[in-house]
Amino acid sequence: MKQKTGIFIVAAVLALTLAGCRGKTAPDSGGSAQAEMPVVTFLVDKDSSFAGAQAVIDAIEKQLGIKTEVEIRAGGTEGDNIIKTRLATGDMADVFWYNTGSLLQAINPERNIYDVTDESFAANINDAFKTAASVNGRLYAVPQSSTQAGVILYNKKVYQELGLSVPRTWKDFIANCEKVQAAGKTALIGSFKDTWTSQLLILGDEYNVKAAIPNFPAEYTANRAKYANTSAARRGFEKIAETGRFLNRDFLAITYDMALELLVEGNGVHWPILTQALSSIYAAYPDKIDDIGVFGIPGDDPSNHGLTIWISNGLYIYKNTPNLEAVKKWVEFYVSQEGINIYSSVEKPNGPYSIRGISLPSDAYAGVKEMQAYFDAGKVDVALEFESPVKGPNLEQICIEVASGITSPQAAAAAYDADVQKQAIQLNLPGW
Repeated sequence: MKQKTGIFIVAAVLALTLAGCRGKTAPDSGGSAQAEMPVVTFLVDKDSSFAGAQAVIDAIEKQLGIKTEVEIRAGGTEGDNIIKTRLATGDMADVFWYNTGSLLQAINPERNIYDVTDESFAANINDAFKTAASVNGRLYAVPQSSTQAGVILYNKKVYQELGLSVPRTWKDFIANCEKVQAAGKTALIGSFKDTWTSQLLILGDEYNVKAAIPNFPAEYTANRAKYANTSAARRGFEKIAETGRFLNRDFLAITYDMALELLVEGNGVHWPILTQALSSIYAAYPDKIDDIGVFGIPGDDPSNHGLTIWISNGLYIYKNTPNLEAVKKWVEFYVSQEGINIYSSVEKPNGPYSIRGISLPSDAYAGVKEMQAYFDAGKVDVALEFESPVKGPNLEQICIEVASGITSPQAAAAAYDADVQKQAIQLNLPGW
């Protein structure tokens, strides 16, 4: 309780420091009092980047005459509890950002969140975001930032040197890896010292799972579908096993940062990773960023090559805000082309935006521009975690064992099924 009280005090102090006291009038240059500006309170996560949002806030005050008081909460589980407590006590900020996907249910949106389904600013939000931010067919959020995706980053210069084309099937990808290896380069970078990176081939394969079994997330969550007995889902473990021979020999010792260097220097040519790595590359190797391309984890159907995306946090309006009209204008500007241009001028996107008709900035990463083609073609779907709360804690280690040849794909799938069962029981999910 002492920790939580301290956080609320810090949040309040920061809010006053950043935006001034609510209710005060702002004097003009001649010293007379102007009409009081509307004030929107905005609760954010201290662990998330805020520079882009701050730029939009500044523009909202200048162009709309709406001030913003920023309140800062803790991240992680502690921050999650703060959100739930403030909603339960009726002490929530006017606008806040929070998870989309399965965690949305935990804050009871039908009771606590303003329904934006019929608002004009929500009209062009794409179906992938709606899947992650809706409950019972009603939409409760707009995108807080850009998407990212679970992909294979590739070195475009090496592709050009070897005469390779972006693969549209898994068979084509394996053929590319063989050609890269024959040229004396690492075909597939493993950065498993940072164990979370071991999962991307299976997590990023969700587009292909859904293409084969559209209702897999629901069946999986209800304990009616298993990785061990669902070939499309098990295929992710098989892909990890099939690519083990292409990994760098020191894949267990290479870190995320070391993998960045391998890729940009062309010593490693493919890296399964989240596209947030593009911003990491830009920060460390700005002159190399446009040498890096992006493609989705290939499936087996050349006519259906898609992308598994990770949706951004949602921007939520508190249902009982006393400032609804000002808040709606605030949100409308935030997700407009102008608002997104301002945001992107400070923080480059790691993927396209989840809003149809919104253009990427001209200086977007080349890899992000490649991702836009998937969005334009409707070839995107969300990662499983946005549709199911079931994710076992040992997936990272299981994937490493498969890549190392210690565990077969079938055994790995069975082990993961046992892993998720423990978690599902802890969550008290029906059917488990």
